Amino acid sequence: MFNPWPEVGTPLDQVATPMPVIDEDRVAANIVRAQRYVESHGKAFRPHIKTHKIAAIARQQLEAGAVGINCQKISEAEIFADAGFEDILITYNILGTPKLKRLRALQERVARLSVVADSAAVVEGLAATFETGRPLSVLVECDTGGRRCGVQTPEDAAALAERIAAAPGLRFTGILTYPAAGGAQSVEAFIVRTMELLAAKGIECPVRSNGGSPDLFSAHLVPSATEHRAGTYVYNDRSMVRAGHCTQDDLAMHILATVVSRPAPDRVVLDCGSKALTSDLLGFSDYGMIEGFEGARIVSLSEEHAVVDLKDCAGTFAEVGAMVRVVPNHTCVVSNLFDRMVFHRDGVVTRVEAVDARGTVW
Repeated sequence: MFNPWPEVGTPLDQVATPMPVIDEDRVAANIVRAQRYVESHGKAFRPHIKTHKIAAIARQQLEAGAVGINCQKISEAEIFADAGFEDILITYNILGTPKLKRLRALQERVARLSVVADSAAVVEGLAATFETGRPLSVLVECDTGGRRCGVQTPEDAAALAERIAAAPGLRFTGILTYPAAGGAQSVEAFIVRTMELLAAKGIECPVRSNGGSPDLFSAHLVPSATEHRAGTYVYNDRSMVRAGHCTQDDLAMHILATVVSRPAPDRVVLDCGSKALTSDLLGFSDYGMIEGFEGARIVSLSEEHAVVDLKDCAGTFAEVGAMVRVVPNHTCVVSNLFDRMVFHRDGVVTRVEAVDARGTVW
């Protein structure tokens, strides 16, 4: 059987495509840069591991100083608990008997497990599942402009916190938000007002967790937050370059692809379709940036084909059979498309890591 995974020491130009490849030095630099920045402003840093889903990378983040990890789903957290991680925050409303049973089992083997809630229904399910002997830590999720989950006002946050604090099997730990990019002022105002209301009720709020890679290096603009959560920064992607979060020299993930056809002078086809690149546009009009070929645009994806429009390409494009590097619009989705990631340094494979939490979406 053909084994697509290269051995250590293999040059990248001999790697089977399509294949995501990760630059070791850029990953390490991204981790250190973010950790130092957050620490310099007196905050804790909690990386969101859905970007990479790899235990080895999460360990690098903890070794750099992260206080714990942020998971999105129970199944994802279970994988990292299996790998020995002891401080896990799950930032998703957990509902229904099957998931609550798994959450209880997870708490029994994780030293510090926290979850979020944004409604009485979520709190009631949690309260019915956990007991006084070992209460579950719960944060109130707040909508500060991201318009996703979260209570809508500080008053709602304080009321839900009071409900959590009154539940014998739960412990109110703090508040959490994932705001819209550029929303620091709204986040700070929401946190400050919520803390005032909680203080009036005699309820402590030790954790005020803010989040997002696009606003990672604006974390200091929310002085009342005690921690920041971010994920994409570890690899970075095309959207992060556009946001000014990083430069192309900070891009750690590329998709190696091969030119498999040139059916017309102004069109080529790559072997990295929707099963290798994300279909997320994130405001772009195409599906990734091909390094070294300015103006070449990936205009459509089918499952195994990426069609590239060359009408505006500034130079001569790669020939059929040649390999190119694509910067994805969104790295996090790519991680969930592959069983393994190939790491390299100076164009030579250094390791191949299993994507431990691939497919953990429930």
